[in-house]
Amino acid sequence: MKLHRTNNTIAGENTYYLENDSHLIVVDPGSDWTVIERTIKQINKPIAAILLTHTHYDHIMSLEKVRNTFDHPPVYVSEKEATWLYSPLDNLSGQPRHDDLADVICQAAEEVFHYEEDYDLSGFHFTVVETPGHSWGGVSFIFLQDELVITGDALFRETIGRTDLPTGNFDQLIAGIKKNILSLPGHYKVYPGHGPDSTITHEKVFNQFFNGNN
Repeated sequence: MKLHRTNNTIAGENTYYLENDSHLIVVDPGSDWTVIERTIKQINKPIAAILLTHTHYDHIMSLEKVRNTFDHPPVYVSEKEATWLYSPLDNLSGQPRHDDLADVICQAAEEVFHYEEDYDLSGFHFTVVETPGHSWGGVSFIFLQDELVITGDALFRETIGRTDLPTGNFDQLIAGIKKNILSLPGHYKVYPGHGPDSTITHEKVFNQFFNGNN
């Protein structure tokens, strides 16, 4: 499997494109639609699914454009945040501090995640684990065969996602990361929702929240 990334302008959000021999998965389509569209066309494979780590606005700003341009691939989301796709107040685009942004309103998702299930979508094999605390429906995607995890806004390189937003919870975030992410083998690559990639071992050693001080 090949992994490609767009670092979007708004909030520095990472959109990931996972490519196998026949299909593509898009994770968290962010603000830079022109780049996202160009990347998908360059890869030139049908989209098997759009996976959402959570539904804050910066992770879904190009969701409808991807759907409408590329044959409406199914969207997968946490059941806890499914309604946030079409609620600007919940996805935060409609909050007063974001008056400079248009409200983000998406159509409902086709699928909700089933945790610990072995997914096989067009040859992509992965599991979905709960990593709430940044938002209460936050999830991460573990690709065992490819030895990587996509962590959304739960775990970043040497830090964690903020927990002061609605439904955020620090203790819950720490517990979920320890249980479902840091339990992976140390060489696994970590691909976060913002910032550069990392590894499990790097986070255990250098992340201030997990390096033995907590």
